[in-house]
Amino acid sequence: MDKFLYKKEILIDDSGWGDLILGVVIGALKLPEHRYMERRIPISSFQPPNFQNKRYLEDAVKIAEEIVKVMQPDDETVFNVCSGYVLSSVRNYLRKQGFRVEEIEVTGELQEMVERSFANWCKEVGIEFERLEGKRSFNTFLEWVAEKPHLREKLVKTGWKSWNQRWRERAYNMRQ
Repeated sequence: MDKFLYKKEILIDDSGWGDLILGVVIGALKLPEHRYMERRIPISSFQPPNFQNKRYLEDAVKIAEEIVKVMQPDDETVFNVCSGYVLSSVRNYLRKQGFRVEEIEVTGELQEMVERSFANWCKEVGIEFERLEGKRSFNTFLEWVAEKPHLREKLVKTGWKSWNQRWRERAYNMRQ
């Protein structure tokens, strides 16, 4: 075996990074207690000028600070953090604090919890549950934005170059 087995671990995962709308949900699950917490990186962090300044990475670190405060890890705790880019600052922060951190692909219980949290956020802003069921995709969100682009663009990750170069015009023209 090339890995140690730890009795205490905190898993961290995210959802929403690649989605057209909203921000990102970061969730943490402490085992073996099954204590769960989640926080959101707001959509404003993915819009100009914050997106270009990578504000979402700063927000992720603030969430990591809160995870440490709430979950109270000790010397026997390992952090298993998803390998996604938005969590790179979390991994770096935790390592600088002296914690053991492993970069992993999160599956199972935590992944389902975080995905469900992002879906609930979508419902909060008015995306019908049926629309999300089994087909959360870029085109699904683009079609939803296109139904009322003047109202819904404020929920889009407008910091993406592709939004201004391609998708914005398409969203505004889909309803004509």
